[in-house]
Amino acid sequence: MGGFFVAAVYVAVFYYFFVSPTGFRWRALYGDPEYPQGEGYEIQGIDISHYQGDIDWERLRNAMINKAPVRFVIIKSTEGATLIDDKFQDNFYNAREYGFIRGAYHFYSTKSGARQQAYHFLKNVQLEEGDLPPVLDVEHIPVGMPTQEFQKEILTWLHIVEDQYHVKPILYTYYKFKQTYLSDQRFDSYPYWIAHYYVDKMEYEGEWKFWQHTDAGKLSGIKGYVDFNIYNGSYYDLKQLCIE
Repeated sequence: MGGFFVAAVYVAVFYYFFVSPTGFRWRALYGDPEYPQGEGYEIQGIDISHYQGDIDWERLRNAMINKAPVRFVIIKSTEGATLIDDKFQDNFYNAREYGFIRGAYHFYSTKSGARQQAYHFLKNVQLEEGDLPPVLDVEHIPVGMPTQEFQKEILTWLHIVEDQYHVKPILYTYYKFKQTYLSDQRFDSYPYWIAHYYVDKMEYEGEWKFWQHTDAGKLSGIKGYVDFNIYNGSYYDLKQLCIE
């Protein structure tokens, strides 16, 4: 009886600390995935990069998430001051050819300045009418850089790109990273794309346009996993957000 009791306690502790907090991910990877649904969560989309490999766009065109069509595809374009995603040109072209609203994101690197990164993005990405505004993906802060200086760097990228396209770029970041480093009123006018995984509703209390709710989505036409996203609004609203 004593051994049984110890084993039961061990299982309960393991479940509480390791399984329960990541239950959504366990189900996504090994069971029946559960994705957020309900009023306001109808407009579905994905983001992709070279990690998704060669995509079967014909199959993806008819793919569904929670019985809703995939409406938008946001594509990795550039990183830092020199890198270009290997699949960007193909993905960017095909996304429009197959009827998706498309966007392009730049991954912010801590190894080069924001100004150089902004010009690198503008040199290699030509957004058109009907595309989503440019996106800056910010997930890391340079080691030792004060928060105020980091915020100025991010604003530098945003301002340079905004001057080119005359639209507010979308700012992607993680839920906790936003709270720690980007909770400044100077960013309030930018549309937010918040990453917050394995929860059944958005817990970020500020305004947001996109929610990346899992990195373990499975979808027809894509081998392996892909990020799933929800747009906060109607399909009409999504179209209105696009470049004119």
